[in-house]
Amino acid sequence: MKKLVYIFLIAILSVSCGEYQKVLNKGKNVDRYKMAEDLYKEGEYKKAIPLFEKLAGPYAGKPQMERIQYMTADSYYKTEDYALASYYYAKFITNYPASSKIEEAAFLSAHSYYMASPDYSLDQKDTYKAMEAFQNFIITYPDSEKTEEANKYHKELSNRLEKKDFEVAKQYYHTEYYQSAIAAFDIFNEEHLGSIYKEDAMYYTFKSSYELGIHSVLSKKGQRLEDAMLEYEKFKKLYPDSKRIKEIDVLVANIDREINKSKENIALIESSDQK
Repeated sequence: MKKLVYIFLIAILSVSCGEYQKVLNKGKNVDRYKMAEDLYKEGEYKKAIPLFEKLAGPYAGKPQMERIQYMTADSYYKTEDYALASYYYAKFITNYPASSKIEEAAFLSAHSYYMASPDYSLDQKDTYKAMEAFQNFIITYPDSEKTEEANKYHKELSNRLEKKDFEVAKQYYHTEYYQSAIAAFDIFNEEHLGSIYKEDAMYYTFKSSYELGIHSVLSKKGQRLEDAMLEYEKFKKLYPDSKRIKEIDVLVANIDREINKSKENIALIESSDQK
């Protein structure tokens, strides 16, 4: 009995697959449209997509095309092909700005870019696209029930970009390119006001200035150590209770000693030159 049921199911599946291939490859467009819509409603998105693609040309400019484009975008979204989903949602938004689905498409377009955006250490092209799309959604639909969610995603992506910029600057520090690190952290602090990494960025700015000054030639050492002291003063003013103050105070004491030593060495050289 089980074997008979199994054979029966295989037979039904074979007929179903045969019918699908027949409509896909040689069917009339009206039949393709009906099958694609039925498959979409049943959640068979991967099977629906090839049919929708076949319909794009024949239905171009026709009323059905609005629905076809939306279902195509949504099918790619549901199958987690976010690169194509974002493309088709954007196309839908451009072609049908008055559609009743436009708000939903705008959010899902942004969310597709969000889902396609990579870890902070990789290229952030899709992150920028997602942020722009979410920002446009927030501006266009301020009263939408999705606005709060859009703001959450936008903030998360902003933090991701901040982390990337911070890690790039920190990498300069760890590879002992201290001047590049100082410049990178300065840019970071200008571009990311109120960043969650601000304390860390100012700490590494000080440390970079300290290391640059300590390892400088005598003619540049004094001024660079004075610059490090300025970074210390900025840090302590903003973060007087930081857990790093004790560590920094030890380095500052060393800066004072090195500045005095540098002045003494310069005085000795100048005195020697005069003789």
